[in-house]
Formats: sequence, C-alpha cells, structure tokens
Amino acid sequence: MALAVAYAGLMAVLFFAQRALLYPGATGGPVSANHWGQVADIVTSDGERLLALHSPAREGHPTVLHFHGNADRVDRFEFLARSLAERGTGLLALSYRGYPGSTGTPSETGLIADRIAAYDWLVSRSGGPVILLGQSLGSGVAVAVAAERLVAGVVLISAYDSILELARRTYSFVPVAPFLKDPFRSDLRIGGIDAPKLFIHGRLDTLVPVARGAALYDAAPEPKRMLILDGAGHNDIWSERVLREIEGFVDEVSVP
Repeated sequence: MALAVAYAGLMAVLFFAQRALLYPGATGGPVSANHWGQVADIVTSDGERLLALHSPAREGHPTVLHFHGNADRVDRFEFLARSLAERGTGLLALSYRGYPGSTGTPSETGLIADRIAAYDWLVSRSGGPVILLGQSLGSGVAVAVAAERLVAGVVLISAYDSILELARRTYSFVPVAPFLKDPFRSDLRIGGIDAPKLFIHGRLDTLVPVARGAALYDAAPEPKRMLILDGAGHNDIWSERVLREIEGFVDEVSVP
C-alpha cells in the first residue's frame, strides 16, 4: 500500500510539475539592458505580447528566425547576430510567452502560436527569404512552423523526434503518454516539410541523445543532410564550425 501511495504521489508531482520542468527559462530575469538588436513587440493571435530582438537583414538578403532552447534566452545570441550580419543576413529571436519580456504562460500550443506570429511579423517587414533555426526545444517549434508556412530552409540543432519519446525514456517507470501535455510530435510533422533541412547534433549529447535526432532525420524527406560533431554535447554545441555550416546553408538555400 505504501509503495502504491508513493508511486501515485510521484505521478502527481510529475503531472503537475511537467511544464516547470519543460520550460525552466520562463523563470529567468529580464532581458539585459545591453542586449543586441532592435526591440520588436509582437502580438499573438490570442493576445499575448512578445518581446523579440531583431537584427535587420540588408535589402533582399535572408533573415534567420531563431527558436531557442528551453533554458535559454534571446539576449545570449549576439554572437549569432554578428556572424550573420557580416554576410548581410538578419536575425529575429523571439522570447517565448512567459519567457523574459513576454506575457503569458508557455505550452506547446502557445509556443507554436508565438512562432507563427513571429513569422508573419517578419514576412510583413522583410522581402528576403526566411530560414528557420530551432535548437533543442525550439527544434519542435521550428518543425511545426515550417509545416505550416513557406520557408527557404530549416536548421535543426540538437533536435528530437518528440518530447513524448524523450519523456518515455527518461521516465520509463511511468505511463507517460496519457499524462503528457506537450508532446511536440516533430516525427509526425516533419514529413510535410519540403524545404532543405540541415541537422546538427553532438555525439556526446546526453539530454537529447543523437539517436533521437537521427530518428527525426530518418523521418524527414529530402533534401536533407546531417552533421554529427564527435566532441560536442548539448550545451556546448556552438562553435565556429557550426556558425560556418549555418552560414553556408543560408547562402545555399537563399539563391533564387
């Protein structure tokens, strides 16, 4: 009886705490006053106000629409903005609902609505191609948006086939599927993306094992390619090589 009560209690904790576990960045402090880029105020279809940082592209050049990881924040990506700006490429990084500077509470439905709003905001102001870049949690958002909007290409860093599959492997002692609120089924969405896709993953990643990224890659239609970095994990994936790969991919898919 005691074991059954303890097990039921654990399941209750996991059920009610799951969004706090999935979206830890929502508890972060305000965006730095010395942030990069121009501040944009984006309003979603359900009335949330979202903070975005924008480094505009040169006329006719592409813009990367960036979807960060679950514990990350938009003011940490000056290095990416600078790297892209050297080639005339813009960057729009949006703070998810509930994350620093944005109203609301994060959820899968909410984050996808946020990114649709960001995409539409960007397209209304830029005449160049749009390339999506999703890292970790953001890869699921990128896949969902690319399945609904026209994009020139998609970069997926440390991507997973689904949060459902990650949760099943992490909490193998719990029947996850009936209780998971935000499954992020990229594996069911990626087949609808015809745009070129670049996958980048660290072989040493223990948070999102490379096998999960490979499973999503296998489910994706051509054109696609995958770069696996032998010495990289989850939180140390960014390097000069990754920046060069992204820049080359952006150049490649932006050619008329």
